[in-house]
Amino acid sequence: MIINAAQVQAFYVQLTQWLESHGIFVVGIFLDRFDVAWLVRPAQGLASTVRTLVAFALLVLVFMMLALLEVRDFKAKLQTAGPEEFSSRMLRASKLIAEKFRRYMVIRTIASAFTGLMVALLCWALRVELAAAWGILAFVLNFIPFIGPFVATVLPALFAIVQFQSWEASTLIFAGASLIQFLIGSYLEPRLSGSALSISPFLVVFAVFFAALLWGIPGAFMGVPLAIAVLTLLEQYTSTAWIAELLSGTPAHSKRIGPDR
Repeated sequence: MIINAAQVQAFYVQLTQWLESHGIFVVGIFLDRFDVAWLVRPAQGLASTVRTLVAFALLVLVFMMLALLEVRDFKAKLQTAGPEEFSSRMLRASKLIAEKFRRYMVIRTIASAFTGLMVALLCWALRVELAAAWGILAFVLNFIPFIGPFVATVLPALFAIVQFQSWEASTLIFAGASLIQFLIGSYLEPRLSGSALSISPFLVVFAVFFAALLWGIPGAFMGVPLAIAVLTLLEQYTSTAWIAELLSGTPAHSKRIGPDR
């Protein structure tokens, strides 16, 4: 913004002159109705969201560290905590859940990298400056559900206004980046996750939105992992395996364990 300050000022003058030629006096309306709260409230909301995400990340890190310290002890306790069949099933389910978690993160990383590459190519093709930086930003922010892809789409579009001083170029970049985010985030990634994790692609999308509805942005992070854990546990018993089969991407007949006792 500092480097392109002159272009921003020129675009602002051009925009206000065009509006005034159509009878819309932006400067007068802005001065009459300006309220500092317009600037403070969005900043407060953004700060609150960032604070929540940071606190949630630190809490998860602490829990992960404490849990990893007790993995071996917990495994030994689980083996002697109940009947042998129950212990073996829980151990088997834990290994499957851990394996699926790793697979899910690999798929999410690949999808994010592909998103970043496509955004970078789009910006390069449309001659937007810092194309590689916009691609890296899209890759990183893609790990943050909802907010991340939106920010990664809006920022290059706003930058295009400064660079080209044209709403048409900005709209084209915004539409192209939104299409990339939609095709990869809402179609390709759920299908890849569903195929690799034996989960319905619909359930992948539903888990993210439903968990976000319950717990906000932190819930969006937990939606798919929770669905993976629940389905894996349901697969371990014949009385509940039919639920896992209905919600999985592949039939669960081959995964069923012997009859319950």
